[in-house]
Amino acid sequence: MSEVDTVIEDRKITYEGMFSTAEVYKMIEGYFSKLGYDRVELKNSEVVRAEGKYIEIILEPYKTVSDYARYVVNIKMIFSDVKDAEAKIDGKKKRMNLGKVQILFNGYLVTDYENRWEQKPIYYFVRAMMNKYILMPVTGKYKAEIKTHVEQCSLNIKSFLNLARYQQ
Repeated sequence: MSEVDTVIEDRKITYEGMFSTAEVYKMIEGYFSKLGYDRVELKNSEVVRAEGKYIEIILEPYKTVSDYARYVVNIKMIFSDVKDAEAKIDGKKKRMNLGKVQILFNGYLVTDYENRWEQKPIYYFVRAMMNKYILMPVTGKYKAEIKTHVEQCSLNIKSFLNLARYQQ
């Protein structure tokens, strides 16, 4: 079974105001595809309620960095009380959304994702020793890179949402 190291747990962004769900989604997708991540969408649901739409999207982009290690980022986007609105941007009317946004990030380093080192007990022992003594600097570098990717994406989204705040 593969080993999963949690690098970032529950990095949270909350926002209330005017935004565009499509642009937030495109921003996240574009950022991770530019870094070479493969796209995986686990859930995309929308429920219409009296107070507004409830949209939940769960993405899990991953990037294979070697035969042994893989980056996995879990992103849960919850848009609640979403109503359609219009905003004037540069003198043009643009369709936007008004409501609440909550985005949760989790970053993981998955090692031995193909379960090659689980076939025999001696392989399991050798893998444990390699992880502890030989691969520690490499996995440390991988963890730092995942952390940087998640933090940069989080900052990009915060900047975008704050920019939307001043366009109202």
